Amino acid sequence: MDTMIPTLIANARKILIKIGSNTLADQDGRINPLFLEEFAAQTTVLIKDGKQIVIVSSGAQVAGLSTLGNWARKQDIHYKQALCAIGQVELMAAWGRAFAPQQLHIAQILLTRDDFEDSIRTLNMRNTLFTLVDEGIIPIINENDTVSVEEIKIGDNDTLAAQTAVLWSADLLILFSDIEGLYNKNPKEYPEAELVPEVWDIATIRSQISLGGTNNFGTGGIATKLDAAARAVSYGIPMILAHGRQHRALEALAAGTQRGTAFLVPSPLQGVK
Repeated sequence: MDTMIPTLIANARKILIKIGSNTLADQDGRINPLFLEEFAAQTTVLIKDGKQIVIVSSGAQVAGLSTLGNWARKQDIHYKQALCAIGQVELMAAWGRAFAPQQLHIAQILLTRDDFEDSIRTLNMRNTLFTLVDEGIIPIINENDTVSVEEIKIGDNDTLAAQTAVLWSADLLILFSDIEGLYNKNPKEYPEAELVPEVWDIATIRSQISLGGTNNFGTGGIATKLDAAARAVSYGIPMILAHGRQHRALEALAAGTQRGTAFLVPSPLQGVK
């Protein structure tokens, strides 16, 4: 399989990986411990190869519903925030159990949009990230849903992942979702849809594909993933979009046996004749 993805992973030292709720949940909507264990094992291989890893993990609400299923139909914002508070504990406990056999410790970081807009907080966040990874700790980041109202809400973890990648000066951003990559149209509606293996110009690709809606073309919406790619690439950080539920997806991407879309940083000389 001829792809840039293995090269991007091989060349990156600092890798930020975002995992969506649908990726880490099983068919019953509960946190899938087998996935977390396998992902932790794959991550450890990269760390032993000299790479540093930061994870942005969704799943607090999923974990909360797993704990208190009778809250599933409660739509009040206070219940939703309380559910995330309960679920965040369960989510971090699950990640801790997954990394324990690898003898790796995790750290929790919860952020809001305000944190990225305050220069002092931004410096503190950056220093904390550098300290944790330098000491071999795996930072696991999520939005602080218990305090996030619309005025300070980031809104989706694709955006959070891109913002954190820029903050940390990552070499590579990987978004694991429930689609194989970027298609020219919604693959869930059009069987003839074709995967786009490489993207050099995000503005052009936006005009060439049919985005679809949030619920029918990737759980976070393909538009948020393109926005994340645009932000990362503008800071010189390439991005990979791939299906996280494929068997040992991180390992397969590194080996070049799994498809995905690579969003690449254009050369300054590209297009110059």
